[in-house]
Amino acid sequence: MSKLYVKDLHDKDQVKSVFQVGKKATVTSKSGKPFLALTLRDKTGELDARIWDKLEALEPLFQKGDLIEVEGEVQMFQGRPQLKIDNLSKHSGEGFDPAEFAAPPRPQVEERSFAQIVEMVDRLHDPHVKALCHAFLDDPELAEDFKRAPAAKSVHHAHPGGLCEHTLSVMRLANRIADQFPMADRDLMIGGSFLHDVGKVRELVYDRNTEYSDEGRLVGHLVMTAQWIHARAAKIEGFPKALEVHLTHIVLSHHGALEFGSPRLPQTLEAMLVHYLDELDSRVSSWLEIMQRDPNENWTDFQKLYDRHLYKGISPTIHAKAPVERRHRKQRRPERPEREEKPERAERPPRPEHPAPEGAEAAAQKPAEARPAGAPERREKRERPEKPGKKEEKLTF
Repeated sequence: MSKLYVKDLHDKDQVKSVFQVGKKATVTSKSGKPFLALTLRDKTGELDARIWDKLEALEPLFQKGDLIEVEGEVQMFQGRPQLKIDNLSKHSGEGFDPAEFAAPPRPQVEERSFAQIVEMVDRLHDPHVKALCHAFLDDPELAEDFKRAPAAKSVHHAHPGGLCEHTLSVMRLANRIADQFPMADRDLMIGGSFLHDVGKVRELVYDRNTEYSDEGRLVGHLVMTAQWIHARAAKIEGFPKALEVHLTHIVLSHHGALEFGSPRLPQTLEAMLVHYLDELDSRVSSWLEIMQRDPNENWTDFQKLYDRHLYKGISPTIHAKAPVERRHRKQRRPERPEREEKPERAERPPRPEHPAPEGAEAAAQKPAEARPAGAPERREKRERPEKPGKKEEKLTF
């Protein structure tokens, strides 16, 4: 059977092909009818799909991550193609290269994020924090995994390269918050922000579907990262034990609560700040992803994870800004008040010409060397040299 790709599907196309199930959820329509909302994917992109009939028979046949052979018709819904599935069956994958269903690579994004992380590490002032971070960044195998790993299985940044994006974002937040709270140690926060989730490159398995590894389930990325910090710090000459302890504490406490997997609660200012910055970045990413895939207009469906509906409509200010790009009909934005035209500036009357004072013309024509005897020679005005000091370089991003 020939493969039909997501990028090649158009309105009214009859489809019989194999896709991977990216998302699966049971949803109730406004009329009260339940249906299955799916996201199908292959290496070229993602496709929304719906199952309206035969739910009891079709729903148990597959799970998220499975390959399924679907039959149906593509229909346009709110400007986007959507597949109405009439029938399906689970597929073994025989005859297909797994790469056909891998998420589209985003090497430019990943490489750029990784390069910016290296740049921030290179700007650290503490030589030992910088050396420890480079002990991870300069490991070729770990660096490659770090670029393509997701940051989580499902909740936030759950896509290839998500770990790199999330880490860079937390590091940037740490750099900014250090300006607001200068009593906190900037290098500790930025170094701890880089290290906090490094262990996820081994906690998660992400060659095809994102799952937890055996080591990830038994040990977890917090403890794994703490072990790596200890091993790498031991190879750096003169690495202070107190610095190792403080960085390890940031990692072990960054989940913020014992019930969320942290063996220690944040007990330093830097650990507390990194915890909240990590929480802030992951929560914003999670909310935006929910809003992006939700089919409703202003409010999302009820989110069990957060025990609430999320508002995704436009803001009531003159900016009329929505959290995510609106895929549905556009709401009328409030009209911005017209700016009052400024009155034209009246032209100034010409200044009257004043006669030059007596002797001025003669003085102007007087040779420069003709000056009173013994008068000091007029010195040329020189520019002051800049005071010596190191200029603070600006980040390139």
